[in-house]
Amino acid sequence: MRLLPEPARESMTLPPVLHALGDPVRLELVRRAWASPDSHCSALAEGMNVPLSTMTNHWRILREAGLVSVLVDGRHRRIRPRYGDLGDRFPGLLDPILRLCS
Repeated sequence: MRLLPEPARESMTLPPVLHALGDPVRLELVRRAWASPDSHCSALAEGMNVPLSTMTNHWRILREAGLVSVLVDGRHRRIRPRYGDLGDRFPGLLDPILRLCS
């Protein structure tokens, strides 16, 4: 397995994180990833009625913002939320957002 490039914790900034969370599809993907960590991206996107190419772009934006890690496992992509990095960098940011959007 290999890890796709992602920002280091100390280089994560608030604007990309908020941009990533500002889209309803990405917000739902984050909510699902937090509920089912280490799942395949296709399982997390199940039933969302979004084209694959668009979904790939959403995962890229979430990864580049630092919200998730993406591990390549053969032809599959495994999504891991970056709980610790986000909590250390932006304490208390994500929990209220995810709670309000459930």
